Amino acid sequence: MSLRCEILSTGDEVLTGQIVDTNAAYLADQMGSLGFEVSRHTTVGDDRALLAAAFRQLGASADVVLCTGGLGPTVDDLTTEVAAEVLGAELRLDEAALAHMEGLWKNRGRAMPENNRKQALIPAPAEVLENPIGTAPGFAVRIDRAWFFFMPGVPREMKRMFAEQVVPRVEALRSEPTVFDVRVLRSFGLTESATDQALAGLEALFPGVKLGFRAHFPEIQIKLTVKGPDIAAAKAQLEAATEEVRKRVGAHVFSDGASIEQVVGEGLTRDKATLATAESCTGGLVAQMITAVPGSSAYFDRGFVTYSNQAKMDLLGVGEDLLREHGAVSEPCARAMAEGARTRAGTTYAVAVTGIAGPGGGTPEKPVGLVFVALASPGGTVVRRLRWPGQRDQIRGISAMVALDLVRRALAGLPLEEGDNPRGQ
Repeated sequence: MSLRCEILSTGDEVLTGQIVDTNAAYLADQMGSLGFEVSRHTTVGDDRALLAAAFRQLGASADVVLCTGGLGPTVDDLTTEVAAEVLGAELRLDEAALAHMEGLWKNRGRAMPENNRKQALIPAPAEVLENPIGTAPGFAVRIDRAWFFFMPGVPREMKRMFAEQVVPRVEALRSEPTVFDVRVLRSFGLTESATDQALAGLEALFPGVKLGFRAHFPEIQIKLTVKGPDIAAAKAQLEAATEEVRKRVGAHVFSDGASIEQVVGEGLTRDKATLATAESCTGGLVAQMITAVPGSSAYFDRGFVTYSNQAKMDLLGVGEDLLREHGAVSEPCARAMAEGARTRAGTTYAVAVTGIAGPGGGTPEKPVGLVFVALASPGGTVVRRLRWPGQRDQIRGISAMVALDLVRRALAGLPLEEGDNPRGQ
């Protein structure tokens, strides 16, 4: 049987929405990837009675409880004290944790405030979970039937402690070895419903494989999960199911984990090719995505942000007559922008985006959401027409994604013509 896992977030700032609880989302995703079933998320404010009640209730119902927050030095950080009360245990000073904290403060050139000593107090029966990058150690302790793992609320500290201290301990709690694996295929160009339709009946073909979807605009992530006692059989089922997904969804699948900008970067590096961008309505978003990848200077040459018609003429050589006849939001303009950027940069490829992101500026002939994306390459220039009836940030986001997807397809030798709407609506 799967162990029942619950996640407990503490703190008034989380309860009231002043801080978005990204910790719970991260832990749920990680535990799911490890093969544990997360049954519930609970949030409790800085209240002793409510915290104690939550510890007791979860201790009686769960197998594993991941708790974040409340390990700081201030008066409203109650987690450790309440855990000790529920356990009926004394708090002990952990000398190693105290020395670590004092060392951190010394490295900052400051003396540690006295109230930080509170963070080195741990319930007597608990095991300390080291925090190499922060002052608050975590701890693991059993309350009733459940193992509680208490971690800091600071996301980067929590993630490090979870990976290094918690994962090995929860893995050891399994009563019998279970093979568990997850494959996440990232796709673009189909709606979630169209992707679901394309993969209908997949689970029946591959017993033991669970199919799931996650819409992470503007892409769709396809999640395949396999669980079982036989490692060879489980791996074989997962590989077979993955191949079937690729067969059905086709070129819309762009990776099994990497972002599209990483895929594009890998392709440009492999081919020793270079890229330039020319952007109007996206305002540099395509270039931003590309340069978010470390090492992108090896293949990204430059980006032109040509928001005005004058900028398009001055920097990209777009003709005044062309703009007068067709307008900036047009196929000829997108083509001229891409070709102008490629010529001026001397790159292998250049991609251009021009459109109306809104909320104003549209006309019946050229409505908000109309975007043209062009790719200039050694083999010629291709222009895609996009019509996305969404909000400004959505229009900009999907336009940038279409631009990178065009480059990806060109690098992979895939068809570049996909119709007017990249999401099939």
